[in-house]
Amino acid sequence: MRYTDAPSTETEIHISAPLERVWEVATDITVYARPGGELQHTRWADGVSGPRLGARFIGRNRNPHIGEWETTSVVVEFDPPWAFAWDVLNKGEAMATWRFDLRPLETGTVLRQWVRIGPAPSGLSMFIERNPDKEEELIARRLAELRGNMAGTLEVIRGLAEGRSAPAPRSDAAEPSGHGHQKEEAAPSPITIQPD
Repeated sequence: MRYTDAPSTETEIHISAPLERVWEVATDITVYARPGGELQHTRWADGVSGPRLGARFIGRNRNPHIGEWETTSVVVEFDPPWAFAWDVLNKGEAMATWRFDLRPLETGTVLRQWVRIGPAPSGLSMFIERNPDKEEELIARRLAELRGNMAGTLEVIRGLAEGRSAPAPRSDAAEPSGHGHQKEEAAPSPITIQPD
């Protein structure tokens, strides 16, 4: 697996709430931040107050190993109530693309979160340039870390959509919950990467 292959991963969860309610919560960027997660805060930019195609938002991130940084994202897909996607930008190009897909069920809604790394340079690509012989390991570890963060985000969304408060952070966030499903196995010892 190489950075130039645009590696991706995904996680999904069953939510006992109607599609429209899950859509409302999943497209509220202010709910993604959670205690213990890498993402600390999000806010709409340019005077925008909600999701729409082309809207930009700012994310504030924190990692105990590398500090704090901000990112700017732009909404690249807005298809209510089915799909919501955004690019995290580095000098106007996507260094990552994130996406939510919703699927109704008789018992609620399946919410899937997906991320693709690249193609623009990022903190991960910087680490790979310094350690080219460890590219596959670095990518696997970052994807595992992202899956863990996504699992935590999906738990927050589920709690809010089902009318409960957001759950406390889990120390085992990289493992699937009883109601969620994650693709691929998590790699041990995640390495944290700072976006440029």
